[in-house]
Amino acid sequence: MAKKNKTLMEILDLILYENPATQDEIADRLGISRRYVTQLIQPLIKDGTIKRAYMIDVKDYEKVAESLGQYVNSKDVSGNLLINDMLDNMAKHVHSQIENSFNAILEYDENKAKKALEMDYATNNMVEKIRTSVETIVSINQYPEFSKSVLYNEVAYDLERIGDYCGHIAKFVINDVYEVSESVLKKLKKMYKTAQKMLRLAMLTFLEGRTELNDDIMELEESIHILQSKAINLIATQMAENSFDEKERSNYFIYLFRVIKAFERIGDISVEIKDVAIEFHENIPRPTTPRSFRLN
Repeated sequence: MAKKNKTLMEILDLILYENPATQDEIADRLGISRRYVTQLIQPLIKDGTIKRAYMIDVKDYEKVAESLGQYVNSKDVSGNLLINDMLDNMAKHVHSQIENSFNAILEYDENKAKKALEMDYATNNMVEKIRTSVETIVSINQYPEFSKSVLYNEVAYDLERIGDYCGHIAKFVINDVYEVSESVLKKLKKMYKTAQKMLRLAMLTFLEGRTELNDDIMELEESIHILQSKAINLIATQMAENSFDEKERSNYFIYLFRVIKAFERIGDISVEIKDVAIEFHENIPRPTTPRSFRLN
């Protein structure tokens, strides 16, 4: 691509994604003269491709990019690569949050549990950054292609909810005085691995449009519910064999049930992310009936 065309594409990218207020701002951001900016964009202002407020229609952006010899996928433009990267980073952070929370239980390490809880501050900051970025994108680009951008907020919020459930897992170590029995721990390990895999596949479905993963995710959801039932039955047996005279022992079972529920909810939320992905990529609306009331 010629240097002139490359510079024009940089200007168009800046206008599309960052909404500069003036030509001076464009020149400063790109390290070129204002006069050169005017020379390059004047024809596009005259034909209406670039609006006077320095906005550009996505469709016009595509046409200009193609005329300059650069292929642009409209889904990439409307999907917002910047927010996509932010969401991908947030998902990786939440994966680590789940891992650290469960490692605290495996090693019965209170310091690791506290560190896992501290990670939730970053999770909350990430969801806020994504929310404000989406608001900026939608306010700048009032076009149908951007109407789906708000679905990014839903996925970010779902990841934040998973982060909250990680807190339930980590707090088990902080709140309780008993380690988990080996038989229950075996069930928890399987639930942990299944939940992590469900989240990974759900994010692939959203970020890369891998909607064919739907069946795999639903099979894993069935597996995690079976594991939950087995774990609950095992704990119920242990409860029957123990006296509840000690308050600590009673609390142990309460907190342990919360850990099991947390893994089950991480799986359920992963399914919700998958449903958002299908709506985003295939324009198939999600069911309005709560999942617990749907017929199999």
